[in-house]
Amino acid sequence: MSALFSHIFPEGSMPRTFDTSRLWSGLLLAALALAAPFASGAPAAPERSYLEHPPIPGGPALPFSDAVRLGDTLYVAGHLGIDPHTGNAAASPEAEARLVMDGVKHTLERAGFTMDDFVSVTVYCTDLSLYDTFNGIYGGYFHGHHPARAFIGVSKLIRGARFEVQGVAVRAPRP
Repeated sequence: MSALFSHIFPEGSMPRTFDTSRLWSGLLLAALALAAPFASGAPAAPERSYLEHPPIPGGPALPFSDAVRLGDTLYVAGHLGIDPHTGNAAASPEAEARLVMDGVKHTLERAGFTMDDFVSVTVYCTDLSLYDTFNGIYGGYFHGHHPARAFIGVSKLIRGARFEVQGVAVRAPRP
């Protein structure tokens, strides 16, 4: 063993004592120096913004946002097919489906998104026999692929609405 040390430390240069505190201090400084680039490169939290719900004629201010944007993702609150002039559900299922889809489209556009940015949509409906009626109108709002979707039957929606639509959109890269 002394032959090994004598090869590393020529005669008379081998230290008699070894200061371990200097070793640990050096190792700690080296570890910090290696970790520093990673610590400063941590991604920042995505920006969050809120779209306020537009006022409903004759109704109170609503206690929720129309949509919340987190980075490139938009969470769209439930929309109803409410006639903006009366504050009630549209007279026919077709008119209501158009109103609800127009409202969702308007919310997306206010946030800088398009209908084709939707990745997931949930539709609540009080009458499942309106499935084909709704689909006939819904399909016309998309160009290309349609988002994933659930069509859920419910017993009742507020203001006598037949449909409520909510969803999640992710901004696609623009050319």
